[in-house]
Amino acid sequence: MMTELKVGNACFGGRQPFSLLAGPCVLEDMETTLRIADFLKKLTDELGVGLVFKGSYDKANRTSVDAFRGPGIDAGLEMLARVKSEFDLPVVSDVHDVSQVAAAAQVLDIIQIPAFLCRQTDLLVAAGNSGKVVNVKKGQFQAPWDMRHVIGKIESTGNTKIALTERGTTFGYNNLVVDMRSLTIMRELGKPVIFDATHAVQLPGGAGGASTGQREYVASLSRAAVATGIDGLFWEVHEDPECARCDGPNSLYLKDLKDLLQPLLALDAVVKEL
Repeated sequence: MMTELKVGNACFGGRQPFSLLAGPCVLEDMETTLRIADFLKKLTDELGVGLVFKGSYDKANRTSVDAFRGPGIDAGLEMLARVKSEFDLPVVSDVHDVSQVAAAAQVLDIIQIPAFLCRQTDLLVAAGNSGKVVNVKKGQFQAPWDMRHVIGKIESTGNTKIALTERGTTFGYNNLVVDMRSLTIMRELGKPVIFDATHAVQLPGGAGGASTGQREYVASLSRAAVATGIDGLFWEVHEDPECARCDGPNSLYLKDLKDLLQPLLALDAVVKEL
């Protein structure tokens, strides 16, 4: 039995149309955050797409110690709270440590576990105990069938509101590859599955002291994932990705989103016989 999750106007699971988790990689400042949220809200309302706004208050796994990590948990949660109140949108962000969960749960509608931390038992249990929806990104090192153990750790708290996200698997050095079978395998675990198309085209550490990426492949990978019947798409987006302070090379331009979404929605309707 597939778990169905409803978060604001976003639905994940069953034969529901896919919903979108979208926003900047890292929260940069209040003004930029609100402009991006405003754009996404208007676009998804126009197209009838469920939306959860995403943005990280701290990117704890940057390549270099000198890389911009974000505004921190207090300022970042304040930005996300403004998005919730001004645009009536649910929000999601990462937690990196058990100590962050209680504060994050006061604001976030979905608590997200980063890929590198998907096996951290204490963090998974703390997230489960929050009572919030927990979205776990499958580690770049993790087999899709082993995500059942991740589910088991969270469900040990009595919380069954879990989604799983595919973001690519390490393929040699500074590269990722997406095994589309993993989307089907993880859905067979009974939880909604989201495809993180923009992180899937990341080249970790590929720019020496920073990661780079190949946004030109986001559209084709998104189409392939939607064709499997996934429950959500995760996109990092920005007004000007070339000037983004994190993950610019794999982030999408806001101006391109409508043209990308429309054929994906049509494909989703065919696949799910909507």
